[in-house]
Amino acid sequence: MFTQLSYLIPLIPLLGAAANGLLGWRWDERRIGLVAAGAVGLSFLLSAGVFLELAFSPAALRSRELYLFEWIAAGGLRVPAAFLIDQLSVVMMLVVTGVGFLIHVYAIGYMHRDRGFFRFFAYLNLFVFAMLLLVMANNLLFMFVGWEGVGLCSYLLIGYFYERRSAADAGKKAFVVNRIGDFGFLLAIFLAFQTFGTLEYTRLLPEAARLLTPGGATATAITLLLFLGACGKSAQLPLYVWLPDAMEGPTPVSALIHAATMVTAGVYMVCRLSALYLLAPLSMNVVALVGGLTALYAASIGLMQNDIKRVLAYSTISQLGYMFLAAGTGAFGAAIFHLMTHAFFKALLFLGAGSVMHALSGELDLRRMGGLRERLPITYRTFLIATLAICGIFPFAGFFSKDAILLSAWTGGGPLFWAMGALSAFMTAFYMFRALFLAFWGQSRLTPQAAANLHESPPVMTWPLQLLAALSVVGGLVGVPLIAGGNVLGEWLAPAFGVAPPAHHVSALFELSLMGVALCISALGILLAWRFYVLEPELPEWLAGVYPFAADLIAHKYYVDEAVSALIVEPLKRGSGLLWRLGDDLFIDGAVNGAGRLTVGLAKGLRRLQTGYVQSYALGVLAGAVGLLYWLVVR
Repeated sequence: MFTQLSYLIPLIPLLGAAANGLLGWRWDERRIGLVAAGAVGLSFLLSAGVFLELAFSPAALRSRELYLFEWIAAGGLRVPAAFLIDQLSVVMMLVVTGVGFLIHVYAIGYMHRDRGFFRFFAYLNLFVFAMLLLVMANNLLFMFVGWEGVGLCSYLLIGYFYERRSAADAGKKAFVVNRIGDFGFLLAIFLAFQTFGTLEYTRLLPEAARLLTPGGATATAITLLLFLGACGKSAQLPLYVWLPDAMEGPTPVSALIHAATMVTAGVYMVCRLSALYLLAPLSMNVVALVGGLTALYAASIGLMQNDIKRVLAYSTISQLGYMFLAAGTGAFGAAIFHLMTHAFFKALLFLGAGSVMHALSGELDLRRMGGLRERLPITYRTFLIATLAICGIFPFAGFFSKDAILLSAWTGGGPLFWAMGALSAFMTAFYMFRALFLAFWGQSRLTPQAAANLHESPPVMTWPLQLLAALSVVGGLVGVPLIAGGNVLGEWLAPAFGVAPPAHHVSALFELSLMGVALCISALGILLAWRFYVLEPELPEWLAGVYPFAADLIAHKYYVDEAVSALIVEPLKRGSGLLWRLGDDLFIDGAVNGAGRLTVGLAKGLRRLQTGYVQSYALGVLAGAVGLLYWLVVR
């Protein structure tokens, strides 16, 4: 029954967006929040019903398609508006609606008294609708509609404070960078249709093994072009540059983008099309390598960021790299597992940062915080739980999903990929506890005004924090390794990938040893952060003085933004200006303006014939008659 009603899951948030967008200007905040959060909450309840229906169905009946109508029929192209409800999509539906609901509830308190309150929640509901469309679609083109929808909503929400130049620029940057990746996605769709004659997953993926040569050019081209799209949406090298600037949007937007929507789209797409990627070993290696390098690169930048939201932004880029590292080594289940646990603790981290900002009247600089744990006890405790989870400390959720990825990196990619993941884990533990210690420990560095207004967030904000903290503690128990029946999530997802969970080919003792080493690496990062920012807080400044070049390079994010501006943006602006002057101004405008000037000139000449003197007109008539007579006689 719930499966037949699954079309309501994206439809209800869309109706919520329409209601608030059209009528919200007349409503008070309570009604606006109730409509927006209630819409996502209802979608979560329906998603839970779909999950239970699938869970209690025979294994062969856990993949179902719901056709709504024929969307496109042109020649051989037949594209339905249809949903694929299976083990993978239902997990994503639960994550999007469950975490999205808590973020909506939190946002009611966070956005209190904002003059665009109704507009904000209309955009937020629209964001959830687009992401649900993306994960539920049964074909590539319908997925692309949701794909572009989340891109539009990110533009609207990142640039929500449009009167602030930096926010407007960040929204445009996100939009433009994502268009580069989307170009690759579109080319992949065209090539896939030319190859398979269909874009529906249930027809395309079974045909792939028959029509494509493993390792062949077609399989490699399709998957690499798809991965280009994934790099844009999921902020991987080299298309990651938009995500740190996306922090210009309100904090609940950051939580929604980083935890439940948009940036997870690329990971989901690669896992959804796992059957194609398994036919393209080169693409798998590219996915794993880009993921590993991105994890390292972003983690290194996070070491010296002082804006609390940018620390979390680079942490998201790094964690997404982890997910692609897993997918590239064949552990698609581990990638989705980490996507799920990451949604819990990353939403909690961003909402915790928002709670700190709420208490400090919008302050973001970690150097102007300190000593907050006693005044913000709920925020501190939940932020600590999220930090332990993202660092992979036992028994928090991130421990199980992170170690599943590290194990797959070792068995599916080798020691090099494992070392990339392990080093990223070390840096993650260091910079996350650095942020925790700077914000909540030590002496207060607050301004007198911030100290006077310091207060814990209201219950509408702290209850979502506590629920997400609980999920960050227990969320990893669905994927416990080394226990018979312990990896429930992996076994649940395996049929959606068409392959069994990867065999580890290592002994239980080796796996335990690998987990122990990873845990020690994370613990070392925490201890080092403790020494640098609690025991000897003068050490960071001393170290920056010893290695000024490295410190400057990392602090300025390797000057990538400056290089992109100098090598790409400015030449494009100058080239566009030249094309405007030569093409638009000189030729197009010149032709139009020239025609106008010619008409005006002719009119000025002809109007001299109208003198207003009868004698002149008579002379003209006589001259005309004589001329006509002469022409007739001569002819």
